Amino acid sequence: MDFKRAMEAEEYDFLRTNPRLGRNIILLGVGGSYAYGTDNENSDIDFRGITLNQPSDLLGLTVFEQYEDDKTDTVVYAFNKAVKLLLDCNPNMLEILGLDYDKYLIMNDIGRELLDNRKMFLSKRAIYSFGGYASAQLRRLQNAVARDSLPQAEREQHIYNTVMNILNDLNRKGQMWENGDMRVYIDRSDNPEFDKEIFIDVNCSHLSLRDYSNVIGTMSNAVRSYDKIGKRNKKKDDNHLNKHAMHLIRLFMMAIDILEKGEIIGYRGNDLELLLSIRRGDYLSPDRTFKQEFYDILAYYESRLKEAESRTILPDNPDMERVERFVEYVNRRAVEGNY
Repeated sequence: MDFKRAMEAEEYDFLRTNPRLGRNIILLGVGGSYAYGTDNENSDIDFRGITLNQPSDLLGLTVFEQYEDDKTDTVVYAFNKAVKLLLDCNPNMLEILGLDYDKYLIMNDIGRELLDNRKMFLSKRAIYSFGGYASAQLRRLQNAVARDSLPQAEREQHIYNTVMNILNDLNRKGQMWENGDMRVYIDRSDNPEFDKEIFIDVNCSHLSLRDYSNVIGTMSNAVRSYDKIGKRNKKKDDNHLNKHAMHLIRLFMMAIDILEKGEIIGYRGNDLELLLSIRRGDYLSPDRTFKQEFYDILAYYESRLKEAESRTILPDNPDMERVERFVEYVNRRAVEGNY
């Protein structure tokens, strides 16, 4: 695939003409399956990059975090936003700094310096960031399987688990209401189509309708995602299941590299045989559940990650003084137009 030629197409003109992009882009590379080496005939081209903040962002009142083009699946992050994500060891952002060099389509002097200094962002925070992403990926995988293959009572349990995860997340973010309490539970259903069903008891007073609607609406959306009725493209659904399963294992591989080697490795050359076999569907049963062999692989990488966590020599947190010096250096060049 000639990515540079693809980037020259008219649909990518925004990369050259948008005033926040153009010469302000310090890094732009190929993301997704093409970056990992797990692409197939159905893979789309994803471009991911970093662009400098404008002087007005740094000295004035404008705010800019990222530019997204849905038609081409391109995302370009503002430098300051990218740094914040890198400090948290955000997997999607770290991947931009872990490409093979032939996968970078744009790299100026500042972009090269960022790559040369990428290890300063690595810390034990990766344990929690990658662990969170992997848990979310596994939950999506389990939920997708549950929608199609499990008995109704077990599907209801999966929906309940998803709802409780949502409530815990809202509570952590301080978005749950303060003037009331709520109990969510599973009980025998009076609906003849259900064996068991999720119920809710709410006790509140003087509660903001907006706060109430936010919580109830978020839970309702989760339930509706399971209950959608319509024609399903089984082949497409299987492809999505296999892709989710592959990326789950890939996340573990990448996290282990970071903790054991202090390296960000996007291209999975040594792991392609396993990853591609998962993507092909070798571990998906005809009933659209995953074989025990897949869960054995998952357990193996979970144990490898635990071992890497206990042995890593990465610091608890990044060297903030070093990061701050680098950020100031880059932003000073952005303000002065010295790039």
